[in-house]
Amino acid sequence: MIVTDVRLTVVGMPRQTGFISKHAIVELATDEGITGIGEMSDFSHLPQYSIDVRDLTGVLKKILVGQNPFDISLINRELLSHFPETMFYYEKGNFIRNGVDAALHDLCAKSLGISVADFIGGRLKDKIKVCYPIFRHRFMEEVEENLAVVRERFRQGFDVFRLYVGKNLDADEAFLDGVRREFGSQVTIKSLDFSHLLDWKSAVQATKRLSQYNFQLIESPAVQNDFEGLRNFRMKVDHPISEHVWSFRQQYEMIRHDSIDIFNISPIFIGGITSARKAAAAAEVAGKGCLIGTTQELSIGTAAMAHLGSSLVNLNFTSDPTGPELYVGDIAKQPVKYENGYLLVPDRNLPGLGMELDWEQIEKYKVDDLSWGSVSVHQLQDRTSQTAK
Repeated sequence: MIVTDVRLTVVGMPRQTGFISKHAIVELATDEGITGIGEMSDFSHLPQYSIDVRDLTGVLKKILVGQNPFDISLINRELLSHFPETMFYYEKGNFIRNGVDAALHDLCAKSLGISVADFIGGRLKDKIKVCYPIFRHRFMEEVEENLAVVRERFRQGFDVFRLYVGKNLDADEAFLDGVRREFGSQVTIKSLDFSHLLDWKSAVQATKRLSQYNFQLIESPAVQNDFEGLRNFRMKVDHPISEHVWSFRQQYEMIRHDSIDIFNISPIFIGGITSARKAAAAAEVAGKGCLIGTTQELSIGTAAMAHLGSSLVNLNFTSDPTGPELYVGDIAKQPVKYENGYLLVPDRNLPGLGMELDWEQIEKYKVDDLSWGSVSVHQLQDRTSQTAK
């Protein structure tokens, strides 16, 4: 079996907040009539430059056409030479490699008639506990809006939430107080996510203020790649510390500095299932826990994370992939499912990722390119409405 064609289709999917996230659907066609699908998720983020889809398609065709899709390690090495790691959280080269790698896994597993989870070693679990994100407060009036989100999602079965913090601590505190008064122990705050917005000293002060409320861990409480700062923060607080993995050098430095307790591993940020498995193995060797992170993918990307997470022996914290719940639509005929706060891993009897593209929906949300015009930095950071001030 060889790859005969590469197709990229861009969709602009609105979030419930009104923000439009652009995703590139990857299709790898073969001489045996089998097509693998993947997702380059959520390009609408910092840094604020876009990828030319026609140019990217041409580059990927040169790399992939004529290749045996089972040569996943070889192809990933070639992809890395074209789209290298840059030690930046939202590096778009990682997004590109992730979409291709997912499509390769889907293609190979389909050709064998097995699921991706079985292709990468078999599943340990059929569902993954996840949390629903509460986006960052900038104004006090957003507190009640976010409490309403908790009420609605709790009614739907989500009982764990992740809170983005650090822009308005008065509002953060008011929200946490409201959750405690209204829900008590029925609702768990998984983490305070600082998203690298504060230096570690400022994050320590913010954490001290918010520590009167119950939460399980703290995420990204220092600027990017400040490994000593992460360790300093870790030594001054009682909660476990989590950080995303966006390059292997960065992960090495976090291990060397003993900066964190939990690695937040997501295929989108490290460049695919192949790289995510390596990062999880490195975490296991270092004696660290893992959770599956997210940029808020559609169902194709979320299914890839579900298969990955189901196979990890050290996935021991509540994970983040709830992207399909944040959008007004999807591009899969049978989107991934959630039940009582768990992401269900696609049925083992479905080959590949267990997803089928819905071309009616794709045509509905299809756009020409990955650019998004004039959007403010805080909208890109917090995924707020593109008309918001």
